[in-house]
Amino acid sequence: MDVRRADFPRLRYAAALTALVAVLAITYRDVLSGLVRQWAADDNYSHGFLVLPLAIYFGWQRRAALATAERRPSLLGLVVILAGAGLLVVGVAASELFLSRVSLLVVLAGCIVFLFGIPHLRTLAFPLGFLLLMIPLPAILFNQIAFPLQLFASGIGELALRGADVPVVRDGNVLELATLRLEVVEACSGIRSFVSLLTLALVMGQFGRLSTRRIWVLAAATVPVAVAANAARVAGTGLAAHAWGKAAAEGFLHAGSGTVVFLVAIAALLGLDRFLRALRPDVRTGAA
Repeated sequence: MDVRRADFPRLRYAAALTALVAVLAITYRDVLSGLVRQWAADDNYSHGFLVLPLAIYFGWQRRAALATAERRPSLLGLVVILAGAGLLVVGVAASELFLSRVSLLVVLAGCIVFLFGIPHLRTLAFPLGFLLLMIPLPAILFNQIAFPLQLFASGIGELALRGADVPVVRDGNVLELATLRLEVVEACSGIRSFVSLLTLALVMGQFGRLSTRRIWVLAAATVPVAVAANAARVAGTGLAAHAWGKAAAEGFLHAGSGTVVFLVAIAALLGLDRFLRALRPDVRTGAA
């Protein structure tokens, strides 16, 4: 009898979680299916297929902390759930995909607080926040970020070409060479590299059990690394096109150069990680 009574809270929470998953799956069916389709169609967010299983794994890493955390269900979670539901309604009514998708994370946070309490939410804060990486930015915000990066990359490309005595005229994000017109398009803005590198930095920090401070340093470093790598790619493409013709700026060679530059950016990030570790060992004893 005592065993059954001890098992009752676990069964109750298991039933609640099962019901919660079913309700969320039904409510967010269209939102999630659209998200998966965008991952498959948009190379800027193809990493989304990896984000979800990684977030689940990061949550599983915290199972010991969750088991010892005090369960303090709070009605505050219900308020958060209602706020998330409101975001979903507004997002669907306004055809704003970003709000609809973010609302799922808000609802999840509210469910955790409502069923288990704030200590559990604090423990799961990183896996839940990590899920933001799988949600594409709103188009208006994406364009506000992408265009300045395109201008910056084209400006660096112009400086590199002039430094190599290559005749070039820049008009916005377009570089006019003697033999061809090189345009720094949206795909070359560097956002794709930045999001991928940011994901890698966070994953490195978690698997390496780095402190929160060290993870933030790695995450912040992805911005200059991604921007510099993309600018170097544009400059290299312009120099290659001047030396070997239009073919060097198109097709396989162009795609291959992107892969090489991205690998160099990863190497730079790994080098920074090793430098930080050597500078001052600061490794956590467990996931947090």
